[in-house]
Amino acid sequence: MDYTLFTAAIVFLTSGLCVGQNVLPPGPLTGAIGGRVKFTTTLSPPAKPFISVSWTFNRVNIITSTTVNITNADHKDRISLDRTTGSLELWNLGLRDQGEYRVSIIPDGALELQGAITLDVYVLLSAATINSSPATLIAGISSTNLTCEAAGNISCIQWIKDGLPLCPSNNIIFSADNRTVYLSPVQDIDNGEYECLVSNPVSNRTASHNLTVNFGPQNISVYGPIAAPTGYRVTLSCSADSIPPATFTWMFNRTETGVNNTLYVIERMEALHIGNYTCTATNNITGLKDSVVHKLRGSSAAPIWSFALMVTSVLAAGLLQL
Repeated sequence: MDYTLFTAAIVFLTSGLCVGQNVLPPGPLTGAIGGRVKFTTTLSPPAKPFISVSWTFNRVNIITSTTVNITNADHKDRISLDRTTGSLELWNLGLRDQGEYRVSIIPDGALELQGAITLDVYVLLSAATINSSPATLIAGISSTNLTCEAAGNISCIQWIKDGLPLCPSNNIIFSADNRTVYLSPVQDIDNGEYECLVSNPVSNRTASHNLTVNFGPQNISVYGPIAAPTGYRVTLSCSADSIPPATFTWMFNRTETGVNNTLYVIERMEALHIGNYTCTATNNITGLKDSVVHKLRGSSAAPIWSFALMVTSVLAAGLLQL
């Protein structure tokens, strides 16, 4: 035989076999415990029926179809073969079904067709939770961790805080498997709702946890006029950022007034009311307190407010259009 013709014949036969190796899509195929999957070939029904279709699982025959079907006992009541395309359906999945599946198809008058694909079986996720120590947390002092748990095969864990992805920072560290978030020490900005989103190829679950970090008081301020004429009603309002909310006390010219709320009200301004009003905010959990002094003087005109307080007032009332 001519050498060139011999080589061409080998290339033709080899090429035909290579094409025949790809009758299954790229894998892996995924399924859930108790569910079903279909191994769908890329073939269309032929003009003449296939001579034989054979499927193996981890190199053990599970079904061979010629003029009759011969089925492995372990798969007898849970597989179905579409002989027109060679596709196979498998149900009542278990972890034992994970592995490699191969198909061999012999068409009428053509070369053998083959394919292989891997099946991964997952347990459906359930009962996702976030576990955390019940200790009282104080900003800048305490540390804690949040651990995400779920029953089933977890492939991926994502952390969300207040609707946004949670990222590592100076005081936030993630474990290697992403299951645990370490906060050390906790800060006031760590307050909020934490969510962990666990997933695998067949299911997903979400768990949430509200984290409370006690802090403050801080950013204490008094809102009110700095000068008022005789006869006017004057209200001073004290505020501070604090969790839990701070308690307030007032002093006038370093003397206790007995007023223990956010508002200090002078029903009718007189000369005797001129002086320094000290508001003290106290956090009963952190044990911290902070004070601010507001100076009130008399005036012959309408009450005078500092520019900063006037801007704050207008903004709060929604009257300032930017």
